[in-house]
Amino acid sequence: MAGLAYLAGHDPHDPSTAMPGCPVHHVTGLDCPACGTLRATYDVLHGRWAAAGHDNMFVLACAPLLVGLLARQARAVRDDRYAPLPAPLAYGLGGAALVWMVVRNLPGWPLTPGSHG
Repeated sequence: MAGLAYLAGHDPHDPSTAMPGCPVHHVTGLDCPACGTLRATYDVLHGRWAAAGHDNMFVLACAPLLVGLLARQARAVRDDRYAPLPAPLAYGLGGAALVWMVVRNLPGWPLTPGSHG
């Protein structure tokens, strides 16, 4: 919650704002599947859905699933039980993330995120 509160008041689109950078982009120069997530989250917090889709369409599309998985895990922790991620879902998400990384790094990709984080 503290991270979201900080993000709501500090625009990651502004290069002078203190935000963590993407280590994958720093090392490889490629946009990872999560590049743009801070900017997309900031945009969602401010009701700018189109801008969020431009910053990271993949994370925005996966957000309902990720929130559901987080709630599932929170219930498991509360009930003191183990709740592993089903293998097909884990491999599916991993595969989709890899495909997204390849697609967003193709020459001419129209949704270039700008600064990385």
